[in-house]
Amino acid sequence: MANPKVMAIVLAGGEGKRLMPLTADRAKPAVPFGGIYRLVDFALSNLVNARFLKIVVLTQYKSHSLDRHIAQGWRMSNILGNYVAPVPAQQRVGKRWYLGSADAIFQSLNLVGDEKPDIVVVVGADHVYRMDFQQMVDQHVASGAACTVAAIRQPIAEADQFGVIKTYDDEPQRIQAFLEKPKNPKGLPDAPDQVLASMGNYVFDAKALVDAVTQDADNDDSKHDMGGDIVPYFVERGEAGVYDFKDNDVPGSDERDRGYWRDVGTIDAYYEAQMDLVSVHPVFNLYNYDWPLYTHLGPYPPAKFVHGWHGRIGHAVNSIVSGGTVVSGAFVEGSVLSPNVMVRSWSTVSDSVLMDNVDVGRHAVIRRAIIDKNVKVPEGARIGLDPEEDRARGFMVTESGITVIGKDAVITL
Repeated sequence: MANPKVMAIVLAGGEGKRLMPLTADRAKPAVPFGGIYRLVDFALSNLVNARFLKIVVLTQYKSHSLDRHIAQGWRMSNILGNYVAPVPAQQRVGKRWYLGSADAIFQSLNLVGDEKPDIVVVVGADHVYRMDFQQMVDQHVASGAACTVAAIRQPIAEADQFGVIKTYDDEPQRIQAFLEKPKNPKGLPDAPDQVLASMGNYVFDAKALVDAVTQDADNDDSKHDMGGDIVPYFVERGEAGVYDFKDNDVPGSDERDRGYWRDVGTIDAYYEAQMDLVSVHPVFNLYNYDWPLYTHLGPYPPAKFVHGWHGRIGHAVNSIVSGGTVVSGAFVEGSVLSPNVMVRSWSTVSDSVLMDNVDVGRHAVIRRAIIDKNVKVPEGARIGLDPEEDRARGFMVTESGITVIGKDAVITL
């Protein structure tokens, strides 16, 4: 198949219950990340950099901010027939919402019918990574498989957290079995301490995908899930291949961040991924201009650091500081500050994530916390120092001790 016509579908309807309270008012793919981005920007940037420019984003749960973000920042030339189009659940096949990721595609087959692609790339919208999907499509076409699953190598001890792919010993690019969170899987031939875990990214021959999700829609025993139902369908037919993420060569990547992929499905995982960005040599490098990350940037002025006398010095180290932010006689360390944050004099912010419009009062101390948009931290407040005190004040505190304050929360002393 020379120069196949490719269409991309981004599955962005996830509710993200494990990211509460960050998903109380937004879909999981719309959760801010890295100061200026939303989680969906990583999937979209990967597709656009791979020159796949016909993209639909299937949304459902609390999608307003996600739809607005895509509409404002992800515009392409209509003259050239390119687009990134958010598509809400439309109840095209009955009075029901999406029953799962496979059902989302089934209910949106009109989009595939309109575009008439040869290949459909299906990706999730809530992972942090860089990936050149063109390389995966090339392998898919060359293999003759109807379905190809992207997989990343993970420690065998963590296999029970993933969908694990077992391949044939003599054909390492063909899937023999798809194991859901196995307890005692077999390691890889070239790495006995590792397994191949599904990344939730797929490449399909278009006709095969249409047939699979249509048959799945008629199966009352199905959970209508891409990983749990559609991939096993192709495995049973001997038509499923696997693409090893270690073979993906993204321009501009170095040995430190090559192969980086994070599922930010929990608050602790989300926090840890944010902290990956702030070291001198970051585990995930935002400054790769050969494979840029795109987003919608608001009309913010440059960040500013003011006051420099009598111990009232505004400075930040090992931190990301976004436009519109003012660090006024305060100290910020190991943190991610989103646009338009104000950190006032004699306050300290360390190992924390502050989202848009957070206002930190004088003499406040914030440590190991995630504070969502529009929160005003009172003068002298202490956040993240005493987990029990934070819980008593109604804040969420994770098992690892991360304090989370939801959007628009009112903090009282």
